[in-house]
Amino acid sequence: MRQIHTNDINFKSQFNKLLQRGSIEIDNASKVVSNILYEIKNQGNEALKKDIKKFDNWIPNCDEELEITCDIMKKAYDELEPNLKDALQLAYNRIKTYHEKQKPTSWLDFEDNGNILGQKVTPVDCAGLYIPGGKAAYPSSLLMNAIPAIVAGVKKIVVCTPAPYNELNSLLLATMHFCGIKKAYKVGGASAVAAMAYGTKTIPKVDVITGPGNIFVAAAKKLVFGEVNIDMIAGPSEIGILADESADCNFLAIDLLSQAEHDEMASSILITPSQLIADETSKKVYEWLDKLDRKKIATCSIKERGVIIVTKNMEEAVNLMNEIAPEHLEIMTKEPFDLLPHIKHAGAIFMGRYTPEPIGDYIAGPNHTLPTGGTAKFYSPLGVENFLKKSSIICMSQNGIKEIGHECAIMARAEGLGAHESSVLERLK
Repeated sequence: MRQIHTNDINFKSQFNKLLQRGSIEIDNASKVVSNILYEIKNQGNEALKKDIKKFDNWIPNCDEELEITCDIMKKAYDELEPNLKDALQLAYNRIKTYHEKQKPTSWLDFEDNGNILGQKVTPVDCAGLYIPGGKAAYPSSLLMNAIPAIVAGVKKIVVCTPAPYNELNSLLLATMHFCGIKKAYKVGGASAVAAMAYGTKTIPKVDVITGPGNIFVAAAKKLVFGEVNIDMIAGPSEIGILADESADCNFLAIDLLSQAEHDEMASSILITPSQLIADETSKKVYEWLDKLDRKKIATCSIKERGVIIVTKNMEEAVNLMNEIAPEHLEIMTKEPFDLLPHIKHAGAIFMGRYTPEPIGDYIAGPNHTLPTGGTAKFYSPLGVENFLKKSSIICMSQNGIKEIGHECAIMARAEGLGAHESSVLERLK
């Protein structure tokens, strides 16, 4: 793997280039996506069918063929191997347990003068989940998106996923049944986002769209934001690893590749103060590459976007990783919890040698839909709150409005809003 050192003369320029990894060409994609959104908003299912023919290589003969029926989902689940059913159950239970701890509650606060202030938390009516199906199918993404919506109390969940050549992954279908999905459609890419945002004759309009996707899905989500809510604009997957001299280089190498095999655009970054660890890990990466089914994708990712940074010390390593703000951060040091207070920005943090990133992808419990490209500085992982909204509750007593009403009227007058002022003063007479 490519190595750079913090004492290199051109380190700053090399590191700044690394920080731009999240700069996806979304503007170019937006031009294409805008036309797709416009056509689906105005032509509905007819535009959807045209896009399916173009992008997924099959032709729906009628609107009903867009639907994934509950019978097909159940059949896939019934035919699932027992060990996969057990794994699904374990993953579901752990993810649900974790997300139940996130759920905020409504509350009321009673002031001495009789005023009541509070907050009412309610789920959205309808959530749209986009589950990708391009280079691979991701049943785990369905779990990670559906379970928080279920915990939030969303009554209607709509799933869209592409079906290249009108074929669907059987484990994904089984997972739909397992999660109790009733509305699912064979539509992918920007077309799916548009259909869920605007609604068609077949696909209901939703209130929020969540789930990962390619650059066209990201562009579509960005453009429909405001028509619906979205979770985040996510780019290619990435991993950052902090390692000291105690780390196992074999673990480091395969963990770097666990993200590289996702996509040619994925980023794998190791930061260590140990030159020995850097050299040995680089060697192990290429030993592992020959064993991977997705060798071609992983090799491209490692060569184009993989890097090992050798620092003066661990403090410098942590500071650099905070600037990177990775989607996934592994801390592979002798005392990982000593570093945790110094970590400011990361989507998910994996602590210690026995906590590989993939355990978080599937079964640990926390959500694997995470901010990428440095957006962990201001975005959080997908969670229950993405499917909730909050309403403020205000109830003034007669004594209560007398106590604060005059100051309210003064502020309204200062802003030149006479009706606001009078609205309060009338109640003080």
